[in-house]
Amino acid sequence: QVQLVESGGGLVQAGGSLRLSCAASGSIFSIDAMLWYRQAPGKQRELVAAIISGGTTKYADSVKGRFTISRDKDKNTVYLQMNSLKPEDTAVYYCKGPPNTDYASWGQGTQVTVSS
Repeated sequence: QVQLVESGGGLVQAGGSLRLSCAASGSIFSIDAMLWYRQAPGKQRELVAAIISGGTTKYADSVKGRFTISRDKDKNTVYLQMNSLKPEDTAVYYCKGPPNTDYASWGQGTQVTVSS
């Protein structure tokens, strides 16, 4: 059974950077596609970044040019590099595999707080 563990969140000032990690534990052959979501209180969960088979990446317009998703298959880890952070980026960030994968489950999330 595969579990996903997010880490790397914290408190950062506007304009700063954070690097989130999504590590897969348990039995897994490899990580390929992965999605990063975020959710703020009272707001809908938002898909912010995705990497799919072949390495193609997609980003929400709100983070395009500031966030970068990448993966290390040997380490079974996916990363989200977040630069030029804004207060509106404050949310709990989750990683999740796409449907029909061994890691299509929610992790605990990691809190990102961006202060003005």
